[in-house]
Amino acid sequence: MAMNERYEPQDIEKKWQTRWEEAGVFRAGKRPGAPKKYILEMLPYPSGQMHMGHVRNYLIGDVYARFFQMKGYDVLHPMGWDALGLPAENAAIKDGVHPAVRTRENITSFKKEMGTLGYSYDWTREVNTSDPEYYRWNQWFFIQMLQRDLVFRRFSKVNWCTGCMTVIANEQVKDGTCERCESPVLDKELPEWAFRITRYSQELLDGLDGLKEWPERITSMQRNWIGRSEGVEADFDIQGVDEDIRVFTTRIDTIHGCTYVVLAPDHKLVSRITTPGQRAEVEAFVKRMAAISKTDRTAEGVTKEGVFTGAHAVNPFSGQPVPIWIANFVLADYGTGAVMSVPAHDERDFEFARKYGLPVKVVVQPASGEPLPPGEKLEAAYTEDGVLADSGGYTGLTSAEARKKMGAKLQAEGRGEPKVTYRQKDWGFSRQRYWGTPIPIVYCEKCDPERRGQPVPLEQLPVRLPEIDTQAVLTGKGEPPLAKVPSWVNTTCPKCSGPARRETETMDTFVDSCWYYARYLSPKYDAAPFDPKEAQRWLPVDVYVGGPEHAVMHLLYFRFWTRVMKLLGLSPVDEPVTRLITQGIVNGADGRKMGKRYGNGVAPSTIVQKYGADTARTYVLFAGPPERDFDWSHEQVEGVFRFLKRVWTLAFQHHGVVGARHDGAFEGKALEIRRAAHKCLKRVGEAIERLSFNTAIAGIMEYVNALYALGTTETAAEKAAMAEAIQMLGVVLTPFAPHLADELAETYGSKTFTVTQGWPEFDPALVVDDVIPYAVQVNGKLRAEIRVAVDAAEADVRALAEADDRVKAAMAGKTLRKFVFVPKRLVNFVVG
Repeated sequence: MAMNERYEPQDIEKKWQTRWEEAGVFRAGKRPGAPKKYILEMLPYPSGQMHMGHVRNYLIGDVYARFFQMKGYDVLHPMGWDALGLPAENAAIKDGVHPAVRTRENITSFKKEMGTLGYSYDWTREVNTSDPEYYRWNQWFFIQMLQRDLVFRRFSKVNWCTGCMTVIANEQVKDGTCERCESPVLDKELPEWAFRITRYSQELLDGLDGLKEWPERITSMQRNWIGRSEGVEADFDIQGVDEDIRVFTTRIDTIHGCTYVVLAPDHKLVSRITTPGQRAEVEAFVKRMAAISKTDRTAEGVTKEGVFTGAHAVNPFSGQPVPIWIANFVLADYGTGAVMSVPAHDERDFEFARKYGLPVKVVVQPASGEPLPPGEKLEAAYTEDGVLADSGGYTGLTSAEARKKMGAKLQAEGRGEPKVTYRQKDWGFSRQRYWGTPIPIVYCEKCDPERRGQPVPLEQLPVRLPEIDTQAVLTGKGEPPLAKVPSWVNTTCPKCSGPARRETETMDTFVDSCWYYARYLSPKYDAAPFDPKEAQRWLPVDVYVGGPEHAVMHLLYFRFWTRVMKLLGLSPVDEPVTRLITQGIVNGADGRKMGKRYGNGVAPSTIVQKYGADTARTYVLFAGPPERDFDWSHEQVEGVFRFLKRVWTLAFQHHGVVGARHDGAFEGKALEIRRAAHKCLKRVGEAIERLSFNTAIAGIMEYVNALYALGTTETAAEKAAMAEAIQMLGVVLTPFAPHLADELAETYGSKTFTVTQGWPEFDPALVVDDVIPYAVQVNGKLRAEIRVAVDAAEADVRALAEADDRVKAAMAGKTLRKFVFVPKRLVNFVVG
């Protein structure tokens, strides 16, 4: 096939994208007998224009999808749209465009941009979470979980976003503000629906040990969020009141040093125990705390403050009375809402005691070294285990021994028990917004006077969102938007067929993304959320790519949901993903995260139109390791474009070798060409496996330079070697610059796509150098490096080492005591 002298990527790329689509090259399931690879990127929320930060995320998965397809795997690489939720609804309010319309527009834009970049998606499996045939299954899951008591209605304090005008999850609150709109978040008491994710806290915690291919920072964040604490609950009597305070502590061994007890300002006992003389001050403090979100109250660095209630509790071990305070750092819904404070052995308690002049009593001494001074002279809390002091009959025991005996005593007396607690709370998922999955519940005053709610019959699913005017989406007027649509709200009771009302709240969009990866397996399946047989074939996901900001939201939620799917008999796996890759951020030229907020996004189309998709792809992958951030550079984009032009020119210059064959031995330049090709193949394959795409591309660049340096080909052996080398260049380029790779392959005689040709095995004999480096040491210190024939004998290596001037200088005037020879690595002269 003739080859143009000029590299014109736009024409090449459109041609190959059309051919790939027509041939269904990337459709999964075409190799049913082959091992599978399920490669997935977190599905995008199409809330605006696509930029190069998005491109990077999807490219990482694309490289793996193409590479493993070349390695002979049956690859599933799907794409879809996380289309419900607050961003689209907020845009509707701002612009007066219905969220369904805006979402369709954005999906069209995103998909068009993706098409120009040549991603290897199986578009036959596309899903859209705003499609009723998708969210029908959200509702189905809800009902299944309701029947198993994994969904419940509660009345509790929630995080109310003053900007989005809805409840948001704990995980969505950042420094007292909404992570989406950055508006203040307040505590508000509302009824809500919640998933009992805490039933799975220990399973989710234990499962982290098996996630060997997840980044350690992600598993650590989940471990901390779940927050398992093993300790004891103990009861403190209250003087003069027929009540007791139950506290949880991981350090019961320090209880003799408890000098005060602290309650949350909204603890149920506060109003009952506060003395008349302290009531005004306590009530003022409680009122002030109620106006501050619990996130702000407990944020790192916030000043600890509190008020004395006037009441006293009795230490269950020492029998001594201790004052009861309320303070901003204790939360009613965390633990028991009460804390026993031991200032000598807890930093927070120490800070609070010093501020308010409360006693500090040392009851644990270091097991070795200098003993601690008396409490009044202590400069900082001692928080380590040690040996008990001034602790009655427990004095002299180690902390571990004391914890065991004290816990047993409390349990025997019925005044406490060993307890495991978790920081994680149940997942409140109901939202007071329109653009979400309707919760399939109806309320009938006749059948359900307590308003517990009845599930919609399965055969009536999906409960569809009504078509409403954009202005009806507006929130913050006393009720959720759906409550303003009488024709939708008013329905019939599934039990008595009498009048009933629908639930008007919708589901958190994180529900949509908990299980979407399984819907890709059979997106048209109508008997269940997905076909369990397909789950047996494809799950778990082998490689999952997305941002680390999802560590304790999406990634934790969909690990929970995967266990629910197994409980329901749908999926065979406990964990959804084997290998997790968290990509770094692409910053704009201004150094800030690329995106709509800063107006610094670079649209893929601007790069594709000027330089081509392969330049855009190769630059993003070459700019740095996938897990690291990098700053966008137009100059470096130009550099990558020049490199691809060099590849094209190289192939054009050697086009005459197409079809060249040689059946004899390869020597001299021909052998060097083949060595360069097979070394590059080895290097690139290994770099891709270890997620070092920039190193792989650097290896291709060095390979191209080497082929240029080898010059023209003259003999039949050289021509055949160069023909193989250019074909190999197409192979290693395929994951990064697939359009150019296929064009090279075709012009050099290939009749198939490079991604279906396979990834050839390198020849081991051609990747071994004729010469190798030896480190030369004198008394263990590196003095020189020499290059020696790979099969050189010990005597030859020694002779070359001794001849080196630097080695001679280091040995001058000394006597050789010993010569150490480590084949193919080093020699060491021991002198004295």
